[in-house]
Amino acid sequence: MLKLQIPKNRLNYLIERMQQDFELSALERGWQYVHKGRVKDIELRHGMEIHAQAHGAELYEVILDLEQFAKSSCTCPKGKYCQHKAAVIFALYAPYARPEILLQQLKQAILVKSRQQQTRAATGTTKAEKKAERLETPQADQLPVQWQRFFDQQFYGYSLSQQNSIELFYHAAQDSLRPIAGKWETSIRQLFELHVLLFVMRKAEQFIADSKSSYLTSYIESGSKVIAKLCQEQLDLLLPRMDFKQLANVYPEALDETLTLLGELALNGSASPMHWLVVYRSLWWKLEGQPKRLAKERKRLEQLAAKAAAASPTEKTSPSQRDAILMALAHFQVMEQRDEEARDLLTPLAKKEARDFFLYLHRFYEEMQWERMLSWLRWLLPTIQRAQQEELRIFCTYWMEAVSHQPDDNEWVEVMVALLPRTYYFYTSYLMKSERFRSWVDLQISNRVSPIDLYSADLKLVEAKDPSLLLPLYHQAVERCIAEKNRNAYKLAMKFLKKLQLYYTKLGKPKIWDEYIYLLSTRYSRLRALQEELRKGKWIP
Repeated sequence: MLKLQIPKNRLNYLIERMQQDFELSALERGWQYVHKGRVKDIELRHGMEIHAQAHGAELYEVILDLEQFAKSSCTCPKGKYCQHKAAVIFALYAPYARPEILLQQLKQAILVKSRQQQTRAATGTTKAEKKAERLETPQADQLPVQWQRFFDQQFYGYSLSQQNSIELFYHAAQDSLRPIAGKWETSIRQLFELHVLLFVMRKAEQFIADSKSSYLTSYIESGSKVIAKLCQEQLDLLLPRMDFKQLANVYPEALDETLTLLGELALNGSASPMHWLVVYRSLWWKLEGQPKRLAKERKRLEQLAAKAAAASPTEKTSPSQRDAILMALAHFQVMEQRDEEARDLLTPLAKKEARDFFLYLHRFYEEMQWERMLSWLRWLLPTIQRAQQEELRIFCTYWMEAVSHQPDDNEWVEVMVALLPRTYYFYTSYLMKSERFRSWVDLQISNRVSPIDLYSADLKLVEAKDPSLLLPLYHQAVERCIAEKNRNAYKLAMKFLKKLQLYYTKLGKPKIWDEYIYLLSTRYSRLRALQEELRKGKWIP
């Protein structure tokens, strides 16, 4: 049985070479070698070489270079990418998962690659022709569709791997494309930068689609989430600086084409880590001073919504696409401060996610529209029960800010209690900040939190205010330690008892302390180790 297990990144490099360089027939024969136990004596030499034997018609010596695969060798006459090398890689994969699973993934990836090559050949877009048909560098007076074609051509054939990550693609696109518009007039340069981001997002979606059923799928999907966040951060910085009035006056066709492209990308309902609908709504919010464009887009959305509602079962719009149309249409009502009507329109949503509406909370926070923010927070409350922890954090942060501008915090407290235990950290922090020490202690007791797990600064603050509030917390901690019935727990209980003695002394109640210790030692008189610890503390004779 193979005992050698090489690092996962080295293995992924070998798998990538299998996908890029090997014929499918060689891979299938290589798997047969492993399946029949014909790969022997695998060992790592010189830190970067795998040596093995493949038993075919003859005994073949295989050497795989883990850094430069081109240097790998096999004593067979089959060529550089033989079944014997494939067999050794399958054998190296065995400690991680079943080699036949990898074979199926490679088959799928190779078939996808083959179909893509056939499509390019059928449309006459071979690499040689692509090179011959290079588009000119984008100009400020061109339409965005020409910019996007140039972007596509610049990154034609770009593929991802362990060494060529999607994050590297993001930076490569930014570094190579943005400088093109460096000397353009400001408004059109910023529109060009927006299109660079849209291209990155669009290309990331393409990478995900191309990697389906590949061993790189989870790797690319994870990287795409990082890219989505980076793009959103860039958009949050770019959109407020953009001069849409200047664009509408000087570059109206470029602006309209941008809106058309974004509408297509945002409203198709495809599952994607890219925040298309957030970009769409954020951009339209910047066009509040363009009533004709707003009216035209709203009419288009109403027609799409009506068409989706009237569609026959065979032509039925997907729930995700219908949701996208509804959220886009509702956004125009939010822009007119008709929030209640917007929420009514959103009632039929098939899937209501809190993160889809955080842009409203952020907008109302910036404009200090606390009542509007609270109305949306209340509407989102049912979705928070199943939201991810990061979404819960954002939700609670906005509500904490909104409640600070209200006459009382009763509603906020009710929400925090209803969402416990997920809101424990937000609620406990708020109670301490607002000096509701009794409620803070009650929260720790109800959640069975030990004093040792609390901030000492918080405990000192409560102690300075009223030591009696901490008595039930420490009594509970002592009982829980004793219930564990082991020496270490008893020693921790002694630390808590010392605190209790200190508090009772401060409160001028030494007799109550003495009675408590007597009752405690009597109740647990059969716990010999506990009795010993109590004697060490000089609490019992």
